[in-house]
Amino acid sequence: MEISSLTWILFIAFVIAMLALDLGVFHRKSHEVKIKEALIWSAVWISLALVFNYGIYLFMGYEKAIEFLTGYVIEKSLSIDNLFVFIMLFTYFNVEPKYQHKVLFWGILGALVMRAIFIFAGVALISKFHWIIYIFGAFLIFTGIKMLFHNDEKIDPDKNPLVKLFKKIFPVTETMHGDKFFVKINSRTFATPLFIVLLMVEFTDLIFAVDSIPAILAISNDTFIIFTSNVFAILGLRALYFALAGITKYFYYLKYGLSAILVFVGIKMTIVDLYKIPIAYSLLVITGILVISVLVSVIFPKKENVLTH
Repeated sequence: MEISSLTWILFIAFVIAMLALDLGVFHRKSHEVKIKEALIWSAVWISLALVFNYGIYLFMGYEKAIEFLTGYVIEKSLSIDNLFVFIMLFTYFNVEPKYQHKVLFWGILGALVMRAIFIFAGVALISKFHWIIYIFGAFLIFTGIKMLFHNDEKIDPDKNPLVKLFKKIFPVTETMHGDKFFVKINSRTFATPLFIVLLMVEFTDLIFAVDSIPAILAISNDTFIIFTSNVFAILGLRALYFALAGITKYFYYLKYGLSAILVFVGIKMTIVDLYKIPIAYSLLVITGILVISVLVSVIFPKKENVLTH
């Protein structure tokens, strides 16, 4: 089904309006986002995604609705892995809770642009060169296995190539200056450590996009479905962070679940020409893996659930 230009324009206008409402009205002043507020916003974003999903069902049919929901669940579950990195970043730079929302807002705005580029490029490549789907599939299997044996490493921004390059061409202050990304000192413009945090957030999402975009390409080749499910998952990431930041460390077995999801999706891509796994089955498998990994984390908690920074 061909999506009209008007539909694209309306959706993008909706996203811009929600972002403007978020930053310009509800979070105009820097403040610490409490769990209650975060849970309310999480419920709002999830509800909007489900309402949109129902709209897809009405206008595009059952198959597209399942594709959207499966893509949304994949992106949402993989984005949880981002939360661990955000926690380590904010802890490393000692970013006050009231300034964290601003960093995540602009970070996610940049993520939306990067995801759009990845999605359109990925769909175009698969449409023109079908064999690339096997490379994506093998990459996801490799990434899933690597995640299984990967231990959390300490973050050292000074070793990040993007940060090193930025510091070579732009001066950075030693201390924070409230919620400012840039300040003027003696008529000279300096970046603040808060901007370095933003750079790291963007870099982190770029790395995660390399995993998540191929994963959703295994579910659908419809650009509109892929893009919208990504957008809804990313828009709710800020609220999810503040809602789960204090308890994500207890989901010890979640990384094994995410690893299994990546391997499953990678296998789904590599065997697509031999057997196409129905989207509904994929949704059940992915949701089942997530639920089991969370339940196991709760029932069999790690003895020392302390996040290493």
